[in-house]
Amino acid sequence: MTTITSHDVARLAGVSQPTVSRALRDDPRVSPATKEKVRKAARALNYVPSEVGRSLSTRSTRRIGVIVTDLTNPFYPHVVAPLHDELESLGYRMMLLTERSDEAVAEENLLDQSLDGVVLATATTDSRLPAQLDRRDIPYVFLNRDTGRAGDYASVVDNEGGGRLVAREIAALGHRRVAGVFGAANTTTGRERELGFRLALADEGIGLPEDGVVRGPFEYDTGYRALPRLLDAAQRPTAVFCGNDVVAVGVLNAARAAGLRVPEDLTVVGFDDLPMASWEVLRLTTVRHDLPELARQAARLLVRRITGDADSAGERLVLPTEFVPRGTHGRPSA
Repeated sequence: MTTITSHDVARLAGVSQPTVSRALRDDPRVSPATKEKVRKAARALNYVPSEVGRSLSTRSTRRIGVIVTDLTNPFYPHVVAPLHDELESLGYRMMLLTERSDEAVAEENLLDQSLDGVVLATATTDSRLPAQLDRRDIPYVFLNRDTGRAGDYASVVDNEGGGRLVAREIAALGHRRVAGVFGAANTTTGRERELGFRLALADEGIGLPEDGVVRGPFEYDTGYRALPRLLDAAQRPTAVFCGNDVVAVGVLNAARAAGLRVPEDLTVVGFDDLPMASWEVLRLTTVRHDLPELARQAARLLVRRITGDADSAGERLVLPTEFVPRGTHGRPSA
């Protein structure tokens, strides 16, 4: 079996072997046109650079770890794919690291420092993993969730602004009995979406009673189990804002089980605008942001951290949100 080498790539691309090595490392001394020519040649020959040899010469593995502790959530496949593609275009290989907790991932996969950087996709505000990465001098960025502290490097969404959008739309429809099924209290996405929702409701003179609030993981079961509790509250809601689309699907199914009509008896609004939200069977009213760009800008930010081009004080890149009206919201019937 013939082994393809960087010399073969050099011959096909019409450049020198050192130029191939520099181009595949995304060396700034190589022009974009030459880099693209080399990459096309490498793809044509199915050439895979030797990570061992590269690591010895550059102390760089060109590998990025992506930590996801909740693969059952439909949200993450929609960010992992564009994240992979963007990292690949920047000359890095992605490794998906999955465990039940961030700490378990660190213990099993990061101690050998075989990664150039890490994307934290399911971080919580009380996670110890960022501090562990800092101690090992491993660059990292937060994707979707961060710690909420100054100095983070993160690609996130305007969660508070999205929560405000929902509250204003619900109030404009005439709802005054409102409930929320939010994310866990140790997630910035959960906290910020709830905060924006509460603040905008207050601006409209609408209260959010404590028995009208449920917090939990961003999972289907959270929504399904929450709705019966909310329906038994002193103030039975006519509208429910959900921390994400997956939770909203749980609420929708619980409403169907309870014999409620949506939106005639209950307005339900999600967050994220996952592709399934637009399915005809759901037609979920929700809050949209650019999921692929959320992932792509995380990849670019991490590479800038690795190369030393990121702001030393931290960078928090925030994507805007918009309200997407579909079929699960309407005026209260009573």
